[in-house]
Amino acid sequence: MASKYDIIIVGSGPGGYVAAIRASQLGKKVAIVEKESLGGICLNWGCIPTKALLKSANVFEYISHAEDYGISVKDAKADFSGMIKRSRGVADGMSKGVQFLMKKNKIDVIMGYGKLKSGKKVEVEADGKKTEYSADSIIVATGGRAKELPNLPIDGKKIIEYRKAMSLEKQPKKMVVVGSGAIGVEFAYFYNSIGTEVTIVEFMDRIVPVEDEEVSKALAKTYKKAGINIMTSSEVTSVDTKGSGCKVTVKTKKGEEKLDCDVVLSAVGVSTNLEGIGLEDAGVSTDKGKVLVDDYYKTNVDGVYAIGDIVHGPALAHVASAEGIICVENIAGEKPEPLDYKNIPGCTYCSPEIASVGYTEKQAKDAGYELKVGKFPFSASGKASAAGAKDGFVKLVFDAKYGELLGAHMIGANVTEMIAEIVAVRKLETTGHELIKTVHPHPTMSEAVMEAAAAAYDEVIHI
Repeated sequence: MASKYDIIIVGSGPGGYVAAIRASQLGKKVAIVEKESLGGICLNWGCIPTKALLKSANVFEYISHAEDYGISVKDAKADFSGMIKRSRGVADGMSKGVQFLMKKNKIDVIMGYGKLKSGKKVEVEADGKKTEYSADSIIVATGGRAKELPNLPIDGKKIIEYRKAMSLEKQPKKMVVVGSGAIGVEFAYFYNSIGTEVTIVEFMDRIVPVEDEEVSKALAKTYKKAGINIMTSSEVTSVDTKGSGCKVTVKTKKGEEKLDCDVVLSAVGVSTNLEGIGLEDAGVSTDKGKVLVDDYYKTNVDGVYAIGDIVHGPALAHVASAEGIICVENIAGEKPEPLDYKNIPGCTYCSPEIASVGYTEKQAKDAGYELKVGKFPFSASGKASAAGAKDGFVKLVFDAKYGELLGAHMIGANVTEMIAEIVAVRKLETTGHELIKTVHPHPTMSEAVMEAAAAAYDEVIHI
C-alpha cells in the first residue's frame, strides 16, 4: 500500500465512499480510512438496516390484516430475533458491496483510526501501530452519532440509542421513545407493530416537528389509532434504572407524570464526530460542533476539506453523497455547481411514510409569499383504494405570483418514492400549470401530485 495519494478520505459512510469513487473516476489516486465497517453508520447501523426492520414490520402488518384482502392466515407471529437477524444480514451484504466497489475502483482501504496531522498528513492507528500517510487533498467525512442528553445518559442496556434498538436480544414489552424525529417515529412504528407498548415523548408541541403541521396531525392521528401513546410539549426529566425496568419521570403542561417501561430509546438527534480526529492539530476551524467550509467544502486550511454530518446542512446520507461528489469534482478542476440546500428532500419511513422538500405552508407565509395551496387526499386515489392504503395526502405550496413550486409535503404509502419528482420539478423551475399538464400514469399514487397541483388552481378533477 502506498504512503502518498492524491486524495485521502477519512470515513467511509455515504459521503466518504461516494467521494472516493467519484475521485477515482476522475483519475485520482485515492485511499479511504475506516475505523469500523465500510459504509459507515448509514449502511451498517442507520439507513439500510432500519429499513429492513421496517419492511419486516410492514409485512407482519399485511399478514395481520390479510382478511382485508380476502386471504385467510392463521397464527401469524412476529419473530423478533428473526427480524433482527435479517436486518443485520442486509447490512452486512451492503457493506460487502462497498468493499467490492472500492476494489473495482482501485481505491486503497486503510482500516484503522484516522487522525489529521499538519502538513496534509493522516495518521492511522491499527492494532497499536501508527502509520502516516500524505495526500495533496484530505477530505474529513467522520459523520455523526446519537446525541446524548445530560438527563438521559445512554447505558446501552435500559437507556439505549438507535444502534442498540436494532440489535436488542429480547423484544421489550414497554418502550418509551424520547424524540419524534425520523429515528423516533420509525422505531415507534416498528416496535408498536410487533406488539410492544410504545409511548413517544416530544418536547415540541407536535410530533415530526420539522414537517408541515398538517403532516404532523395526520401522523399523530394514525399513531394514536394504532395504540401509540403520544405526549407532546413534554420532557423526560429523569430515568430511574434501578430494579428490573425503568421509571421515567415526564414533565408535561399538566404536571409531572411517571411511566414504567422496560427500555427507553433516546432519539433526540445527532452529534458530530469531531473529537480526537486532529482538527486542532491541523488548525481546522470549527463552530458549534461543525467544521466551517465554503461552497466546495474547503476548510480554512489549504488542502483540507470536510463533508457530511460534520458541516452545515441537514445530516442526511444523500446530502453527504452530493457534497462528496461536488467536493472532489472541484478538487479535480471540474467547476461543479454548488449544492442547493433549499431543494433537499427529507424522508421518514414510518407507516404511513413522510416525504417533503422546500417550504412548509407556514414558512412560505412567514417569508412573505402570496400562496396557492393544493391538497389531494389518497382516499380519492384509485390506486390507493386498491392497495388498501387510503391514509394520507399530497400537499403542494405554490407562489401565486409566478407559479413557482415552493414546497411539497406528502404522507402516505410509498411517498418516499414520489418526492424525487418534486425535487426535479423545482430544480427545473417548473410552474404549477406545467405540472398540471404533465400526464401522470393511471392508476398510480403519483397521480396525486398532478391532482394536488390542479387543486391549487381550482382545476382538480377527482375531488
